[in-house]
Amino acid sequence: MDFELEHHYVATNGITLHVVECGPADGPLVVLLHGFPEFWYGWRQQIPALAAAGYRVWVPDQRGYNLSDKPRGVAAYRINQLGADILGLLDAAGHTTAAVVGHDWGAAVAWWLAANHPERLKQVAILNVPHPAVLGRALRRAPRQLLKSWYIFFFQLPWLPEKMIRRRQYRFGRGALRGTSRPGTFSSDDLREYINAWSRPGALTGMINWYRAAFRSPRRAGSTGRITVPVRLLWGKQDGFLEPVLAELSAKMCDNAELTYFDKATHWLHHEEPEAVNKLLLEFLNS
Repeated sequence: MDFELEHHYVATNGITLHVVECGPADGPLVVLLHGFPEFWYGWRQQIPALAAAGYRVWVPDQRGYNLSDKPRGVAAYRINQLGADILGLLDAAGHTTAAVVGHDWGAAVAWWLAANHPERLKQVAILNVPHPAVLGRALRRAPRQLLKSWYIFFFQLPWLPEKMIRRRQYRFGRGALRGTSRPGTFSSDDLREYINAWSRPGALTGMINWYRAAFRSPRRAGSTGRITVPVRLLWGKQDGFLEPVLAELSAKMCDNAELTYFDKATHWLHHEEPEAVNKLLLEFLNS
């Protein structure tokens, strides 16, 4: 059975998020969280598969992105606020618990939720982002990882990153997608969708403020503890931003974790290997 994509605006944590919903209204809730520089559209190859399997899928544009609210100030993008947004979505959906799947920054939010509110999460699937404590240690001690994370430091500058990205016709965002993924992963039509999202008033600053907030409050992110809820780690080994060993170290921070590497996939594995990713997600969610 095919389900239509439903576009809603949901009040949560003092703001309003644009949320794409799909699947049977009475199905178990699965929340998909995108990262930088994506928006709900990044999960377009997972939404139909999860909905067809009987899950009610909620996919927000996270705060600062696309059609969702973009509160001013860096402090509005601290990890506890980002996590509270998702807890509010669970409340709005009428669910005490849900499964959460996160990629990139969405995975960072999922890690935080799993550590701080395990009673609200049934399961957590993480795509290509390490446990925050693991990433913090890598940035301090691993020169190779520090080099890969150069853009985080560039983003700490006020207003200049936004100005340069706009002036160069969003070349940075296009390069972040096409330049670090397998050839053919992102079509010209896909890039137009992304550029439309990045071009919305306040979006670039909102998106970059996630990095600024994390950099200004490193102890808040790095203090994330052990994870007790079941975790499924999926990791593309050709990630241009993060070292593969971080996945193994992250699994050691969990009481119950399973890790699958994709040898030929990059940071964008859910775009490059959608069928395999969907299969593993469904096996995990159904377990």
